[in-house]
Amino acid sequence: MIVNKIYVWDLPTRLFHWALVALVAFQWLSGELEDEWLKFHLLGGYAILALLAFRLLWGFVGGEYARFGNFLRGMGPTLEYARALRANTAPRYLGHNPLGGWMIAALLATLALQGFTGLFASDDVMTSGPLRYWVSDQIAEVMTELHEGSFNVLLTLAVAHVASILAHRLFKGEDLVWPMLTGYKDSDEASKKQ
Repeated sequence: MIVNKIYVWDLPTRLFHWALVALVAFQWLSGELEDEWLKFHLLGGYAILALLAFRLLWGFVGGEYARFGNFLRGMGPTLEYARALRANTAPRYLGHNPLGGWMIAALLATLALQGFTGLFASDDVMTSGPLRYWVSDQIAEVMTELHEGSFNVLLTLAVAHVASILAHRLFKGEDLVWPMLTGYKDSDEASKKQ
């Protein structure tokens, strides 16, 4: 088998990924600590919204493997991949496989919901999102509940994301972390280029 290195994850994609990981961890910590940490929580939220705006743009104009059109597939190909995965016959993808692509979409959408609702949220004591007073108390309450509740969804998705990375390592022998650090992935003859 011939093994080559191929540049899959461009620098902007990798910087986005790791900055987002760090910011989500910081947001969790600052949200738990509350009090004087909430001002930093707001700043972290702005940073995440800026990263999401970048990623949305990069999903259309970025490198080949960063583009949404490269990894978001329809229901048919996604179900076909899921069946092949279950039968242990799933092809290897250099970028995101169909299930991984939808995981990324779900993570980005949940983060966008977190950021958007945070703009209107309030702890009713010390801190409110910058747009809190543009909406009624009832809407602010709903936004606050969505902001808090959707974080549990985000954590569930993040655990599933990490679990799938571990499963690729354990069951397919494919390291997905190192390529997200270096940008390079092994490309062998069995790889399916997207």
